[in-house]
Amino acid sequence: MIEFLKESYQRVISEVQTSTYRYLYPEFTISNRLTGLIGPRGVGKTTLMLQYIKNHLYQNKKTFYFSADQLYFNSNSLLELVDKLYREEGIEIFFIDEIHKYQFGEWSQELKNIYDSFPSIKVIFSGSSSLDLIKGSYDLSRRAKLFHLYGMSFREYLNFKASLNIEAVTFETLMKSYQNYDAQWSLIPKIAGYFKEYLRLGYYPFLFETDDLITYYEKISQVITKTVFEDISQFYNLKTNNLSHLIKILNFLATIPPGQINIHNLAKNLSIDDKTTFNYLNMLNDTGLVRSIFPYEGGNQSLRKPDKILLNNTTLLTTINRSLGQVIDQGTTREMFFIQSLENAGIPIFYSKEGDYCTNKFVFEIGGKNKARKQIRHLGENAFLVKDDISLSKKNEIPLYYFGFLY
Repeated sequence: MIEFLKESYQRVISEVQTSTYRYLYPEFTISNRLTGLIGPRGVGKTTLMLQYIKNHLYQNKKTFYFSADQLYFNSNSLLELVDKLYREEGIEIFFIDEIHKYQFGEWSQELKNIYDSFPSIKVIFSGSSSLDLIKGSYDLSRRAKLFHLYGMSFREYLNFKASLNIEAVTFETLMKSYQNYDAQWSLIPKIAGYFKEYLRLGYYPFLFETDDLITYYEKISQVITKTVFEDISQFYNLKTNNLSHLIKILNFLATIPPGQINIHNLAKNLSIDDKTTFNYLNMLNDTGLVRSIFPYEGGNQSLRKPDKILLNNTTLLTTINRSLGQVIDQGTTREMFFIQSLENAGIPIFYSKEGDYCTNKFVFEIGGKNKARKQIRHLGENAFLVKDDISLSKKNEIPLYYFGFLY
């Protein structure tokens, strides 16, 4: 069976493409003895790992890659495989893909055992968002270097789609000099059309693996199904009859405008209690299917309830509404894009009583091209209108798509 793992390794390395790279690739390193690549399903974790191996390590015979969902691990442990390959073949760098699918034992315990027992070995693993090591029961967080991979930004989509090479800008630079980018970004041919495409279908990089949009949306539906019925089911030990509630919650969030969600009413419609509903929402948040926006005003976030709960990204929104035959709310799409762009760039964003959202310095009101500044005029220079359907900025008015260049 180990020979099959070796053959699989050679096959996937030979087939991985190296023509395009995700935003995280240039900063991804394996300098630590234990490295984790964390992110939702479908964002390209496997491809990034294989590209790194092919470009940097493939000629190194001390490297080995395998997926933890292989049948081999129905009767063998990670520790046994690592020990065998280390002793017999001198393998010292192990890439373990989809570690959350490991069935034979407790993955975090085995990683700790490998880390403690083989000082010269490096382990690089990928896992679902729900497997963030700060939740691990064996305190791997202080041992591992974690890299978080998210879906494609508008900048990445534009670069891939239009064969451009636009670099990301920091949030601080954008807010300080947003008008300086008018000449550069507004003159990109078909920029408005590309942006509308991105909102519908641009978040998942496997878009570029097929020209058939029906197949693409089916793959996204599979991402949802597998996240709920495999990742959440296994990680949180939920029974199948309870998992249908999670799908109903996603469908509900896809069909309502952004705003404060009433957990009690949602629980009542699902015929479950408030606490269970809140726990389900946390699971969906942890696995990258929804986002929770908390109020800015003080207190411990872990003890507060979110003010807004939305789907994780605009492509998920499109996919679910297509399956339900529902019209997509444009206001929801705008706010979702703004949130995903900032949060994926590492910018904490909160619900604001003054505008729609705020950071620790700025307040933002999101809307269409006719949105007026009336609601935030009294807030001064740190309050901004973020407008859809405009190409150029004005003083304290920023085109919505500009925030798609943050990562």
